Amino acid sequence: MAEEFEVSNPLLSLIREQGLIDDLQYEEVVGEMKRTSVSVVQLLQDFGIMKLDDILHVIATHVGADIVSLKDRDLPPEVLNAVPAKVAQMYRCLPVAVKNGAVQIALADPLDPARADEIQFAIKRDVQVAVADPVDIEKAIERFYGHDDTVGGFADILKELDADKNIEREVVEVDEENAKAIEALANEAPIVKFVSLVLQQAVQDRASDIHFEPFETEFRIRYRVDGALYEMAPPPKHLALPVISRLKVMANLNISERRLPQDGRINLTVGSRQVDLRMSTLPTQFGESVVLRVLDRASINLDLETLGFPKYVHEYVTDAIQRPNGIFVVTGPTGCGKTTTLYSCLRRVNAIDSKLLTAEDPVEYDIEGIMQVAINESVGMTFAKALRSFLRQDPDIIMVGEMRDLETAQISIQASLTGHLVLSTLHTNDSSGAITRLVDMGVEPFLISSTLMAVLAQRLLRTICKNCRTPFEPSEAQLEMLNLSPHDVGEKVFHYGRGCSACNDTGYKGRKGIFELLVVGDAIRALINERAPTVVLRQKAVELGMVTLREDGLRGIFEGDTTIEEVVKYT
Repeated sequence: MAEEFEVSNPLLSLIREQGLIDDLQYEEVVGEMKRTSVSVVQLLQDFGIMKLDDILHVIATHVGADIVSLKDRDLPPEVLNAVPAKVAQMYRCLPVAVKNGAVQIALADPLDPARADEIQFAIKRDVQVAVADPVDIEKAIERFYGHDDTVGGFADILKELDADKNIEREVVEVDEENAKAIEALANEAPIVKFVSLVLQQAVQDRASDIHFEPFETEFRIRYRVDGALYEMAPPPKHLALPVISRLKVMANLNISERRLPQDGRINLTVGSRQVDLRMSTLPTQFGESVVLRVLDRASINLDLETLGFPKYVHEYVTDAIQRPNGIFVVTGPTGCGKTTTLYSCLRRVNAIDSKLLTAEDPVEYDIEGIMQVAINESVGMTFAKALRSFLRQDPDIIMVGEMRDLETAQISIQASLTGHLVLSTLHTNDSSGAITRLVDMGVEPFLISSTLMAVLAQRLLRTICKNCRTPFEPSEAQLEMLNLSPHDVGEKVFHYGRGCSACNDTGYKGRKGIFELLVVGDAIRALINERAPTVVLRQKAVELGMVTLREDGLRGIFEGDTTIEEVVKYT
């Protein structure tokens, strides 16, 4: 099976021929390529097989080209004009210099021998190939040429829409009760272009949510990337109605209904990737507010090993999900990765000899081999109703999206007592709080103590950008925020991100989990039966060796993965 990848990945073949990768590493990279859409260059770095400089050196030596750096590089107009935007976007190439009439071009795929010839024919000039970081090439193409010739640069479309008095006039004149007129406005070419660009750029920027927010004097569009919101250049206020109507058309929602909230789904293709956008509308004082949750199947990896569990958590979770019965709860606020953790657990135990059922609101990712049921309370399909039906479907493992009420919790416990493994989530601040929450719901303590195996609390912290990570000496005030003294720190090094083009000057890129695992042993069971408060449960768990969220956050700081501010913010 691995051999078929050699043809489509000449870089991997070249590195293998030169003996720079062994067979086991090769199989690992090929396996990951089949599971994800990550590039070979990135995978070789992620697996620690080769550094970027070494990869570029191998490519440059093979094709006989120079290596160029594109970081913070400005290109003069005469260089950019040497290659039209359409050619740059089609061939993923960037002109970096003009020498003696020939154009030096950095190619995202320099090992394709036909690529340079085709570019040479297209621009009718001699071409010299250069080698650069493919990520930098892609960013520079977007920066200098815009994302795509079909939608144009973001700034260009904003100018075009701002200057388009016809659309402004149509928005003023349109009768808001006339659905056909609104739909015609939503299907105007500039509006379609603009919405398409916003959605594509959000996916390319790894946004998890896109917010469209109409206010009295402005129309705001914001992305949430790695947990933080960033604002785009605001479009003209009069675009709120046609843009939001366009989104409703794409999601097959009722565009004339603006008094009630609506939910829908948009299927989007970005490059070769299929992306689902879950849409929610909310009527506000100045128009409808829309939030799109981005569900990018290519960007999510549902392997337990990739979640970043500490070794002891990974070993316990792997063992717990193999047990025949019991309840395993993951807890934390919205957006902390609870569902991803449970999906990864399900993927691990998803075998031909087990029947797996899930009740979710809504189903976020389809997993082959698992029966997934969408909760729809408006038609009476509640978690409790789904669970009752599950028990008649002969399951081995049940996942309950969330224990929201006493009835759902009681049926989950009943399922566990009758020989089923139950995985679920709760919204609490820490692991010990989950036990108290179940008692507060009205669940009998002896039922909790006899069925609950463990509670895993988690948070997602932004990780420092590897490109601009810088060591620094923390002040005493910063250490006090963590309840640390200079003596506790010793020789440990702290880091922060200076900000660079790779992380949009935020200093952060990507996120990692921190975890707190409370295992329900005999001592904890006794306290549950006594209805002990959260603080007592927590103290006993810490005495028994539980690593708290704050302590696991410190591990992230000392390993150079995250900052003091992130740990203080989330723990």
